[in-house]
Amino acid sequence: MSLKVAVVVFPGTNCEHDVARALGDLGASCELVFHDRSRLAGFDAVVLPGGFAHGDYLRPGAIARFSPVMGEVRRLAGEGAPVLGICNGFQVLTEAGLLPGALQRNAGLRFVCRPVRVRIESQSCVLTRHLEPGTVLRIPVNHMLGNYVCEPATLAELRAESRIVARYVDNPNGSLDDIAGVCNRQGNVVGLMPHPERACDPLLGPPDGRPLLAGLLGARAPLDAGLL
Repeated sequence: MSLKVAVVVFPGTNCEHDVARALGDLGASCELVFHDRSRLAGFDAVVLPGGFAHGDYLRPGAIARFSPVMGEVRRLAGEGAPVLGICNGFQVLTEAGLLPGALQRNAGLRFVCRPVRVRIESQSCVLTRHLEPGTVLRIPVNHMLGNYVCEPATLAELRAESRIVARYVDNPNGSLDDIAGVCNRQGNVVGLMPHPERACDPLLGPPDGRPLLAGLLGARAPLDAGLL
């Protein structure tokens, strides 16, 4: 039986169809859920995709955190359901307090849109539990505010608890400690700045995003080491 995944759509979200297609190709049953929905009964996992939630007014994710659907996202996260925030979705999760830290403007104040190499650092979360630490994936980034920051005590905690999911091999945005993604203590809530859904079609390039999304579904997807 396939997992049912809620792909949340805020005003300004623009990656929802990419996410739904990538997960659907892996066997998931996806439904696009608008942000004003107050019940997510029957869903097994949630993805907050990339875009510009509410136009990124105030700060990215600062308004989205108050959307009715976020109460259900918190409930499902608390029950242990997999929750993934990609790019703008990562920003929403930090603003909502579901993940620590914050995302600020890139170093050099430049928008970054290109494939980057990320190194898997931990098997502590749903995305990476089947991937060996040290595995390098080539995945696109597409952001202006992807520079991850947090307090020194929080960084020490993330390191000690193996909650830094992935680091950039060549940091594109100035992110603290080269952080590309983090998770909560339980490992079921994950924020990732690179877009794994944009690296899933082998006709467009190395499908290095597939193992991460497969992990969200509790499955495995093979890596072609020759493409890394």
